[in-house]
Amino acid sequence: MSGLSDIVDEVRDDVRAVATKPAEAIKDARYTLEGIREGRVSAASVAKTAGITAGAVVVVALLLFPLYWVAVGAFSGTGASLYSSSGIRLWPADPTIEPFLWVVGDLIVPSYRITFGLGGYELFVQTPKLALLDVSNYGVTETSNFKKFFVNSLTVAIPTVLLAMSLIVPGAYALSRRKFIGRSKILYGYVLFTQIGGGLGVALLIALYALFVQYGFNDNKLALSAYYAATAVPFNTWLLKTYMDGIPVSYEEAAMIDGAPSWKIVTEIILPLSKAGLATVFIFTFLTGWTEFVVAQTLLSTDNYTLPVGLYSLVGRYSIPWARFSAFALTFAAPIMLIYLFAQRYIEGGLSFGGMEG
Repeated sequence: MSGLSDIVDEVRDDVRAVATKPAEAIKDARYTLEGIREGRVSAASVAKTAGITAGAVVVVALLLFPLYWVAVGAFSGTGASLYSSSGIRLWPADPTIEPFLWVVGDLIVPSYRITFGLGGYELFVQTPKLALLDVSNYGVTETSNFKKFFVNSLTVAIPTVLLAMSLIVPGAYALSRRKFIGRSKILYGYVLFTQIGGGLGVALLIALYALFVQYGFNDNKLALSAYYAATAVPFNTWLLKTYMDGIPVSYEEAAMIDGAPSWKIVTEIILPLSKAGLATVFIFTFLTGWTEFVVAQTLLSTDNYTLPVGLYSLVGRYSIPWARFSAFALTFAAPIMLIYLFAQRYIEGGLSFGGMEG
């Protein structure tokens, strides 16, 4: 629980830092201007820093331009993009949030009646109806199946994480800390499947589909989660194992001298020190089940579509509703962007292939 509380505290610090960043930037700018006036700061160094910053902003803007293009299409009621018959526009002529309302739909908590039995009498409590968002008030008469696809994606991604982590964590620890017969061959096998694991599944898609149909596993979200977990295990086990290799063995030896059992050494020393690696593996595994498209489209029926397949289903035979398609894509991608934003420190630490020094 201490590791989880640390993560919560760090996320809270990130939110606070983002909220106070504009004020700090203004304060730094004023300090720099005062330094230039008083001669404490070189104007040339400030100009050089400003030029480098401007160049970085231009590079970031170019990298984010496709996202901006999609956003322009999403806010356009007609589905137009940057280019239209009247020329290139950097903003829709008549922006609207109707595509997003169509994606999200109503956010209404219905009223429930809760009944209690007490001494032959029945007492009931009627909870109020909470209408957080009623899209009909904005002229939207039909909505997408985004919420159903969202639930389907969760019911695939969460079991994927649980199944994969139950194999990745003990496997990484065993390969990092234990010597046993066949260890080197297993490591070579992990390296092999790290390189070709996911691609091999796609290459054998027909055989995979036939196998799932034969055993009645097609259109089964739990079976799909098991497949995703199997493809995620090789790379993420190797990644976490490499991270655990950087944790000094002396920590475990000191705990053994103090009489700590093996399970306590793992739970109170190895896993807390592997927090960055665990977070990175967790995110990669979750995204395996959250974003995969090809196998999900092949094995799932319409009622069980996940978000990537649901997004593709918007593509018609002769036309594409670009505004709604773009809004769906942005809403789908928003949680992933937030996860990467707040987990960046863990991803960088987990990919550094070293636990700590000393």
